[in-house]
This record gives sequence, structure tokens and C-alpha cells, in this order.
Amino acid sequence: MEIGVPRETKDQEFRVGLSPSSVRVLIEQGHSVAIESKAGEGSGFSDADYVQVGATIVNSAKAAWDRELVIKVKEPLKAEYDYLQKGQILFTYLHLAASHELTEHLLNSGVSAIAYETVELSDRRLPLLTPMSIIAGRLSVQFGARYLERQQGGRGVLLGGVPGVKPGRVVILGGGIVGTEAARMATGMGAQVTILDVNVDRLSYLESVFGSRIELLYSNSSHIEELVPQADLLIGSVLIPGRKAPILVSRELVKKMRSGSVIVDVAVDQGGCIETLHPTSHTAPTYVEEGVVHYGVPNMPGAVPWTATQALNNSTLPYVLKLANHRMEALDRDPALAKGLNVQNHHLIHPAVQEVFPDLVS
Repeated sequence: MEIGVPRETKDQEFRVGLSPSSVRVLIEQGHSVAIESKAGEGSGFSDADYVQVGATIVNSAKAAWDRELVIKVKEPLKAEYDYLQKGQILFTYLHLAASHELTEHLLNSGVSAIAYETVELSDRRLPLLTPMSIIAGRLSVQFGARYLERQQGGRGVLLGGVPGVKPGRVVILGGGIVGTEAARMATGMGAQVTILDVNVDRLSYLESVFGSRIELLYSNSSHIEELVPQADLLIGSVLIPGRKAPILVSRELVKKMRSGSVIVDVAVDQGGCIETLHPTSHTAPTYVEEGVVHYGVPNMPGAVPWTATQALNNSTLPYVLKLANHRMEALDRDPALAKGLNVQNHHLIHPAVQEVFPDLVS
């Protein structure tokens, strides 16, 4: 199969769809891979690295897109819409629930679009979202700590405190992978941490992980209203696969937070769970609203591309191989991969996205 890897176009997105080691595996199995020039440069992979393993370097995005199977990291942006082709397979993160426009363009193009984030195993785990969720969870505290610094517009709070001065308060909405990793980082820094989640079994699991080092509470309106105003750093980590995240924190509640507190919403690429937070970029990552610093970068792992690209490829390569070897028949062979299908032959396939955009269901 002919496989294309375009250079990412999202602001300061330095990850790449396939690493040289992944390309080597594909070529050893008889496939051809075209890499847009400098696509891997931000992750530390030169064009020469790809040539060495047998890839072809192409000098335009169109040449990389003009393939049977296109592997990316982030969703196509407006400048890439014209490259979408009927019969083509696109495998990447899509997060369609957050974009009616992109969903409509994918439908009109006739492309078969498979989303990393909705590939789902029988036990409901999301294997292609997990590695980036781990990274984003850890980065949420790293970035949150940075923007709490006075020079960055924050309150001037050191999350770990010092002897004689109490530590910062971190409140995490959602105890999934992102929330767990955020708690791991925050406790490691010495912060006072609370996780809220609606899944009692998950809270029990987190107790076995953290013991008494963090506070674990059932997520309801009363607890949220009590804890959010106390937070120095509020982290949103609510995920409902394929759907928009529910709004858990209203503008009125944000107003009650102390001036210079920080909000990081990792779920912003699915709409976010904080009313006042909207997507930002690595170039301009924050803004202040209601006196609170808001961080809403939807591609947080792009900040650490050397790590993130390799972590992503470790998980995506087995599925890429299935698509390369069997094309769309791979979905019949692998139920988990089949759940990743969002759009095919001008039809919206994924049930959760259908619920978000009923006007696009034919």
C-alpha cells in the first residue's frame, strides 16, 4: 500500500505520524511510505533518517496526501481540506464532536476517517488515546505550576509550598488517565490534591494507588461548588469518547476563584468542561478571564514531540499495519479498530458523533 505522512500544520505541532522505526517496519512488509520533507524534524528525525530506512521524501503536502492511506497526528485544518479524497483512508486524531465544519468536510470528501481517540477495546479502554493522555496529564501540572508564577500572571504560589508555608491546592475534575497522571505529578511536587469523579469503582482504585496522599470525592454540584473556589490550580480531565465534555464549572463559579489562580482543561479538544475556557495555542497559550489564568492548548503533547511521537507510534503502529495489509477489511478483522471509524463513503458512522451532529446524519 502507498502510505503518506504530511507535515503537521497545527500551531507548533512538532509530532509526526510515523517515526523512522515505524516506517522501517512498514517497508519491510512491502509497503511504500512518502514523508513530506521536514515532517519529522520537530521530533528529532531528519529526512536522512527516513531515507535510510527506505522512505521517499516528497517536497509538498499534496504529494504526501496523494496516497491510499494517510497517517497524521492531528485533525486536518482548513488548508488541508482540499487534499481529502474519496476512497482514501485517513488515520489520525479527529475529535469531531468539537468541529461541525471538519465533520462536514470529511463527509463531503468521501474519505474513510478513522479516529485514534475512538478506537476502543472490549474492556472500553482507548489504547491510542492512553499514551497522549498520560503525557497531557503530566504536562497539565507542569504547565499549571509555571503559570502560577507571578511573572506569568499567576498568584505566585509554589505548589509544593515550603516548611512553614502551606502547599498549593490542586483540584482535578475526572479521575481517568489524565486525572491520575496529573495527581501523580502534583503529589510528587508536594501539592494538596483532590480528585472528583462520578465512578465510585474508579475512586476505589485511586485509593489503592494513592492511599491517603490525596482526597477522593464523588463528583457532584455541591462538591464542585465547594472546591473550585479553593483551587490554586484547577484541572479539567473529563472525557466522554466521541462526545463533547459536559460543562461542570460555570462562569459564576470561576468568578469565585482567587485572582491569579490557574485553569488547565485537557478536555478542550472535546469542547472542555469549564464554561470560560476556549482553545488556545502553543504560541499564545493563556488568557485571563474573571481574573483567572486560562490555559487551553488542545495539543499539549506537541510540546514534548520527541517523547510524544515515539509513545504514540508504539500504540498506533499495530493498527497502521493492519490497515496497510488489509485496507478497510482490517475493520472486519479487528472490532477495536472498527470502533474508530467516524466517517465513511459520505456517511457519519460513529454513534456518539451522530448524536452531536444529527443534521449530518443521512
